Amino acid sequence: MPTHFRPAPGARLPLLLALASCFAASARAQTPAPERAPAEAAQPAPTAPDAKSAQLPAVNVVGRAESGTYHAADAAGAKTELALRELPQSVRIVTRQAMDDLGATKLDDVLDYVGGVSRQNSFGGLWDNIAIRGLPGNENTGMATLLNGFSSNRGFNAPRDLAGVERIEFLKGTAAALYGSSEPGGTLNIVSKRPLWQAAHAVEAYLGSYGLKRGALDSTGPWGENFAYRLNVAVEDRSSFRDHVSARREVLAPAFTWKLGPATQLDYVGEALRHATPLDRGVVAVNNRLGAVPRSRFLGEPADGQVTVRNQTHQLILSHEWSSNWRSRLGLSYRETGVNGYSTEPTALRPDNVTLTRQRRHRDYDSNDAAVQAELQGLVKLGAVEHELLIGLESFRFRMDSVMRRVNPSAGKPYAIDIQQPAYGQALPEPGPNTSTLEHQRNTAVYLQDAIKLAPAWRLVAGLRFDDYRQTLANRLNSTTARQQPSSRSPRIGLSWLPSPQWTLYANAGRSFRPNVGADVAAQGFKPETGRALELGSKWESADRRIGATAALFDIRKRQVLTADPAHAGFSIAAGEIRSRGLEFDLAGQLSAHWRINASLVLNDVEVSQDNTLERGGRLLNVPKVNGSVLAVYEASLSQGQRYSIGGGLTHMGARLGQARTQAEANAGTPAFELPAYTTAKLVAYWRASPTLRWTLDVDNLFDTTYYTSSYSRLWVTPGTARSFTLGLQAKF
Repeated sequence: MPTHFRPAPGARLPLLLALASCFAASARAQTPAPERAPAEAAQPAPTAPDAKSAQLPAVNVVGRAESGTYHAADAAGAKTELALRELPQSVRIVTRQAMDDLGATKLDDVLDYVGGVSRQNSFGGLWDNIAIRGLPGNENTGMATLLNGFSSNRGFNAPRDLAGVERIEFLKGTAAALYGSSEPGGTLNIVSKRPLWQAAHAVEAYLGSYGLKRGALDSTGPWGENFAYRLNVAVEDRSSFRDHVSARREVLAPAFTWKLGPATQLDYVGEALRHATPLDRGVVAVNNRLGAVPRSRFLGEPADGQVTVRNQTHQLILSHEWSSNWRSRLGLSYRETGVNGYSTEPTALRPDNVTLTRQRRHRDYDSNDAAVQAELQGLVKLGAVEHELLIGLESFRFRMDSVMRRVNPSAGKPYAIDIQQPAYGQALPEPGPNTSTLEHQRNTAVYLQDAIKLAPAWRLVAGLRFDDYRQTLANRLNSTTARQQPSSRSPRIGLSWLPSPQWTLYANAGRSFRPNVGADVAAQGFKPETGRALELGSKWESADRRIGATAALFDIRKRQVLTADPAHAGFSIAAGEIRSRGLEFDLAGQLSAHWRINASLVLNDVEVSQDNTLERGGRLLNVPKVNGSVLAVYEASLSQGQRYSIGGGLTHMGARLGQARTQAEANAGTPAFELPAYTTAKLVAYWRASPTLRWTLDVDNLFDTTYYTSSYSRLWVTPGTARSFTLGLQAKF
């Protein structure tokens, strides 16, 4: 399979236009007022008129950051000017400094350091898929993810690269009042890097274990007085601790900011990503136990080659400030995704506990997604009460063409492999027709939000969104079409009390919905999932606003989850229920002039409360009852402008259910399959030899612990990465 970058035919023109203009940087989920962008392009907005002096000085950087902060002042995805401490919601923000301290180059690298996040089915390493507060999204499309406030999880998406990312916002609780279809546990918003109005450039090179080679470029600056660009490029090649598994990725993230007038600004952000790797379902459990085969063993077929995932995104945001109190925003987003390639995947382990039968598939998926957002935002004062109003309209059109061919093993042609002494290279069976669908989704929504300053110590945030959703799913193999057009109202309300300049007590409640994909026995669409979430919490921020903490209690119920149809075998109905409740704690910021820390601890009880097949009262896949982490970094100066830092991190993930357990298995006393708990450690360090040259060293899984990050069944278990070293060199000019 070719390894060069090849954009989809329909996307070549916009990509070439982007390259021609050297587009770089990105727009926030809520684009700031035009005249603020140049001067504050890399700075958080002050949280109050007297806040500027208390904030750490902003560090405008390209490349890897240093002397930055873990504590953020606001959340772009909240679509309000309220400071994070005043917001009646738990929000965990991973800043650029935290990403760089972790040596993170992809989203998966930061997940262990965010409380309440657990990995789910990763589609053989071809995408990111997580659960927040124990509630995963659709197993075939993943959880709700935003890129600068636009949906970015429709279609098939490669693992997120962080080359062009400024920060990652984990918006916990319901976000449906702003963004529509989503999970009640939380939503992820990726915020892209912005252009800077002074020239800065950086190149990075990395070498590491298992043949890792990565190069990156970050370039930004103005072209004249009214135009600024940013361009991020990354290329990565690596093998793996897994036999016969390698990966190549190419990322191009251009953007620009163009001041069209004193009050009008146009922002563009683009991203093209190509990720190629074998689809790897991991290892198998024997007699309900892991470890019978080494974590390195590949149970697919090397001759299948790589599966390639292609993503392209283009976003344009036109913002205008009508007065000091009112501004508008018009945003357009266009995305294309595609997956293509062969894979060999386990189907059953025979009674001899050695012979593993396999299936072979070929996937050819592609999608396109066009969306528009129009927003008007302004301040209204009614007496002593101040309202920050947001009125928005959103519409999208999504099309996905899915063709999968598959061949299953048979008694005469088992297509098997010996898990203890694998012999690769047998004849590859040619897959036959299995799935051929064409899906169309259309949605139009209106949303309203009012952030009210009731009094100096009280904040009220209320929102409501109306969605008119339509979907058709055409099955080209049996010439049937399933249709659904549910409408939904998603309210949310939250109240904050600020008894002192450092403390906040808050509560919120909200509802969510997510359309169920597929059709029932009558070829009709399912009712959508609905969720209800309650949250009670407190926030603390130091007097100098360099460190902050959040503690929250939550109770979430999700209904109309798909479950087996008891009257029609092989079909589903929307009748299941899930409950998630727990306690979480997050701490992030600067402990002193030299120390910064990031810590979390979560206790989460998630259970199936109603289902026609699964164990009632049982757990959900891959969700631990406890997980926590801590990252601490010490940074100091040396003579002649040199600097250094050294730090480390610990993560703990509790035991998790590794395969869905049925009520029949529970009644029979069949032991559940569990992924064991694990604790891993890492080391991070850098030495800045001069103001323009820096070396970094990252050691992951310091003690070379054998652990398992997620699974779909006893036959598809993903092992965690073995110990690895990464040496980096960063130069600025």
